[in-house]
Amino acid sequence: MGRPKVAILSCDLIAGAAMDLVNSTGAFTIPELARRLKVSPSSLYNHVSGREQIVELLREKAMSEVRLPDLGGPWIDVVAEIARSYYRSYARYPRLIPLMTAYPVGSRQAVAMYDALAVTLTRAGFTAEDTLRIITLIDSFVLGSALDAAAPAEPWGNAADAGPELAAALATGTARADRAEDAFEFGLAVLLRGLSRL
Repeated sequence: MGRPKVAILSCDLIAGAAMDLVNSTGAFTIPELARRLKVSPSSLYNHVSGREQIVELLREKAMSEVRLPDLGGPWIDVVAEIARSYYRSYARYPRLIPLMTAYPVGSRQAVAMYDALAVTLTRAGFTAEDTLRIITLIDSFVLGSALDAAAPAEPWGNAADAGPELAAALATGTARADRAEDAFEFGLAVLLRGLSRL
């Protein structure tokens, strides 16, 4: 049987189906993806080189939602805006985060964001070594916060064995719809305050 006259696969279709699988199960395999798209696994390889490229397509999709501000403003505001946009993007795709950390970054969108951070931090007077540390710190903080955004409403479960101090702390966040975002904003303020003292 010959090839169809109209292509039934594209990188966008593959990425969309892979994202659906990741959102529902936390992972994807090439055979599952082929079944979802109703094609043979070998057909996928006419469009992508393999699993790593598919992960990069997913990263590109998530990173394309990150909005970069004008880099001419105060460094602390630029870094805060980038971190917030990065957080909002990945809070939509929390199950993608563990998958992405297993592969090196190749996404143009991701590199553009890291480059914007590096330019901003360098202009602010941070050394190249500290710039890399800060970018790594922002990555860790944002991705961890995005995972927390997908946690259950009461992520600590039954805290019956908690001491009075922990119980009092937990009571302030129980059933708060904005608990994760409030914690993100608090953490971002602490992070930026610490960086401004360097």
